[in-house]
Amino acid sequence: MFAGLIAVFAAILYKINTNDEGPVEGGVAATVAVGPEAEVLSADLSDGMLLVLVREGTKTALLRFDAVTGKKLGRTDFVSR
Repeated sequence: MFAGLIAVFAAILYKINTNDEGPVEGGVAATVAVGPEAEVLSADLSDGMLLVLVREGTKTALLRFDAVTGKKLGRTDFVSR
């Protein structure tokens, strides 16, 4: 019985000390490229994406970046009609 208890505690300690997790949650890229003339109006983190609202002169756009790598995923320009 004593050997069984030691085995259980050894397994618990092993599980606690092994780190097979992926990237740390909440990790955000140190820099993202928004453009030389862009003024950042707002930024939000949602579902692993960094959403950045920018103004470039008279235009406004929403830029989407991968939150961890900082890679630009897309751009949506706002236009008036």
